[in-house]
Amino acid sequence: MAEFGNFCLLFALCLSLYALFAALIGASQRQPRIVKSAEKAAFAAAGCTTLSFAALLYLTFTNDFSISHIAESSSRDLAVFYKIAAIWGAHDGSMLLWVFFTALLCAIVIYQNRSRYRDMMPYVLAVLMIDLCFFLSLNFFLSNPFKQLTQVLADGTLQKFMPADGRGLNPLLQHWAMVIHPPILYLGFIGFLIPFAFAIAALITGQIGTTWIRTTRRWTLLTWLLLGAGLLLGGKWAYVVLGWGGYWGWDPVENSSLMPWLMGTAFLHSVIIQERRGMLKIWNTILIMLTYLLGVFGTFITRSGVVSSVHAFSDSGLGHFFLIYMAAVLIASLGLIAARRSIMKSERQLDSLLSRESAFVFNNLVLVAACLAVFFGTMFPVFSKWITGVQITLDAPFFNKINIPIGLILLLLTGVGPLFAWRKTSLESLRRAFFWPAISAAVVVAVVFIGGIRHFYFIICMALCTFVLVSIVEEFFKGALVRRETKGESFAAAVVNLTLKNKRRYGGYIVHFSIVMIFAGLAGNAFNRETKAQLATGQELRIGS
Repeated sequence: MAEFGNFCLLFALCLSLYALFAALIGASQRQPRIVKSAEKAAFAAAGCTTLSFAALLYLTFTNDFSISHIAESSSRDLAVFYKIAAIWGAHDGSMLLWVFFTALLCAIVIYQNRSRYRDMMPYVLAVLMIDLCFFLSLNFFLSNPFKQLTQVLADGTLQKFMPADGRGLNPLLQHWAMVIHPPILYLGFIGFLIPFAFAIAALITGQIGTTWIRTTRRWTLLTWLLLGAGLLLGGKWAYVVLGWGGYWGWDPVENSSLMPWLMGTAFLHSVIIQERRGMLKIWNTILIMLTYLLGVFGTFITRSGVVSSVHAFSDSGLGHFFLIYMAAVLIASLGLIAARRSIMKSERQLDSLLSRESAFVFNNLVLVAACLAVFFGTMFPVFSKWITGVQITLDAPFFNKINIPIGLILLLLTGVGPLFAWRKTSLESLRRAFFWPAISAAVVVAVVFIGGIRHFYFIICMALCTFVLVSIVEEFFKGALVRRETKGESFAAAVVNLTLKNKRRYGGYIVHFSIVMIFAGLAGNAFNRETKAQLATGQELRIGS
């Protein structure tokens, strides 16, 4: 079975290479039949990776400890639930999971668009296959999960070695969240490949309008949702298992998951301006390129050993291959953008700073600033080693000092942005829109202050949470009233139908509501207290009140 899984992995690589070249040849020669053959090869590659993954799953459940990956991450007494997690509990198997998901998503998107966008799809397919070929090559040649253990006999010959039992899954990973956390997180990383592939195809074909954005909107939203869910599940695991006193420690691998989420959030907001006003075309292409590359960067951090992390695998020797790939993608993408810059100019300009467009732009800048701050802090040990020869690590206080103010500005924009009108907003309409949210925020500040709380950031956070929450409720209330009067519906039915009829607007408000809840939870850190002392028997220690 190990040989079968290995063969499937190699065959998938061959099929992916064929699909890549056939797609490019078919597009250049305008031969739809060649492109179709490339698509079928991509489906076959997905089938082969599925069989390879199934082979590793079978070997794990049959306790074949002659496979080094299984001997390292599984054991006979390991619960079935955790035997599945053992597949991605070590480096080689986690790479196969990444390859399996990549091939599966590629096959789905090719099937979805089998009769659409025929001028773009060969290039979409080519970009997808470049990514798949890269990870398949790493998985087969350098990080093979089907490597077998051997022993040297007295006569110098090699023989397969089967240990009596495996080492078992790391106890830190034996938690229900860790069974589903890595797959969900991987899907969140990998999924941004789809909009990136369409963006590159749009650049190559000169279709820099909104077609590629509309086509990939659901992919982007689903990927963003999965990445966010993966972050929350990781926080749950850290809070329960690691015992470091919280759900977030600004660990490098945690940060590498947060960065593409921040950049993806900026992209989701920014493309709305391109759809509505024909603006920020170059910026949006750069955003999705960086979001995709940050996903690759996340697995680079995990596997390269470039920075130490409780989440990371040991140095796998793959780091320089990731760097070469990311550099090649970055240079090629920027080259395409530069070549197409003449047709990517904005169709309109900002009419006013007091407009929804400007709020979206500020939102983008804040999110990108947060991402850059996290990137700088995460990679500072590497930068300091290069420059001074001494590795200096930045801990949680640095990240908190930088990102708390940035986060509060982002929370403010979450509330005020939707209150602006497109193009230009009058001061009178702003006064009316801001009145009740501002009054409510002032009341909460007074109550908190009277209650004896003096923590500056906590007070500001509660004020902004109240402002955003009241503005959201007010938007739903006003819309439901209008619908009740015009449609004769009950208030509850009006709220539901209002949301269903305009999912993008009111769905966005629901997302903003969840962001308010997250910030309210984050604000609780203001009350954390830590004291270290050595106590004798019977001695007491007072912390706070």
